[in-house]
Amino acid sequence: MSTDDLLGERPALRGDPVWTDDVLGGRSAAIVHEWYGSTGGAELVFRHIAGLLPAADRYALWADRDADVSVFGRLRESWLASTPLRHSKALALPLMPLAWRTLTRQHYDVVLSSSHAFAHTVRIGDPRQTRHLSYVHTPARYIWSPEFDERGANPLLHGPRRILQAADRRLSRHVHAYATNSREVRQRIQRFWKRDAEVIYPPVDAAYFGAAPEGSRDYLLGLGRWIPYKNFDLMMAIAEASGRPLVIAGHGPDEARLRRLAAASGAEITIELRPDRARLRELYAGACALLFPVHEDFGIIPVEAQAAGTPIIGLRRGGLLETVIDGETGVLVDGYDPAGYVAALDRLDELDPTRIRAHAQTFAPELFAARMNTWIADALR
Repeated sequence: MSTDDLLGERPALRGDPVWTDDVLGGRSAAIVHEWYGSTGGAELVFRHIAGLLPAADRYALWADRDADVSVFGRLRESWLASTPLRHSKALALPLMPLAWRTLTRQHYDVVLSSSHAFAHTVRIGDPRQTRHLSYVHTPARYIWSPEFDERGANPLLHGPRRILQAADRRLSRHVHAYATNSREVRQRIQRFWKRDAEVIYPPVDAAYFGAAPEGSRDYLLGLGRWIPYKNFDLMMAIAEASGRPLVIAGHGPDEARLRRLAAASGAEITIELRPDRARLRELYAGACALLFPVHEDFGIIPVEAQAAGTPIIGLRRGGLLETVIDGETGVLVDGYDPAGYVAALDRLDELDPTRIRAHAQTFAPELFAARMNTWIADALR
């Protein structure tokens, strides 16, 4: 997830688009993405891939009404976009494999999917002539890992889940090469699909977030989409137990509940709704630490915070094991007991902001572009 999930602006795309276009060697190409929202980490990666392949056609099942698709020139939608199902991902899920198999009659030499549900099952053209590549953000949590996200516990999905798992494996056999955003997700791909994947970390605009003037460093920061599994209630408990102020920034369907919890908390809690990108950079630079007690696939927000020299106090699981150097750029905690996070906050003076900023630069967009270029070139051989 990235800060673009919190606001309507989109960052400038970095990287040299000629690189990957040259690797295509004149082949026709299409890039496909699940539903295009307004907008998260997966959408950010999709936009960067589009910047690397400017001549490729772009497809999505649908674009949300408030999503800015102007960066693409044209984003082609599937037939699901003309149905009421575009408003309910859970109800649309069983029809997604069919939508991807009936997306277009046009044939392409190369198809690259940006997948976190069924986009990797897209099949455009005969696999003997078309190379199908897929960058996977995660195998669909709704059907493979519902324990990570309460949205996967929708009763409507209980019956179809096994059928969808079997379809997911069967309909993706034609994929020639996978890449993914973390070792965490690579292990899921190996376990669920019995396939391997190249790990290519998502691009993070470390230069932008690292350019903010140093702030007050006198509050904790919680940032993200306001949904239960992001554990903002735990962040409030940490702030109250530590006696430190907390700023919660973002937006989401859990807003009313979080405002009630904040009002009842013994901590000093400030809520900022939909801060713009410049304000987010200020928030990173003014925080003494980013609280991130969340099991994420990768997690772009913690890297953006580190780019501003802000340490991470987070959960010792998932993407943080790859984006945070425990004891150097943050402190990782086992479990969800607020006392563990309070103890971690006592170690903030041990962490060097210069080291934290330098680590964030290892996720720069230029490195993503170079690794994608190499992966595509290898897959097309």
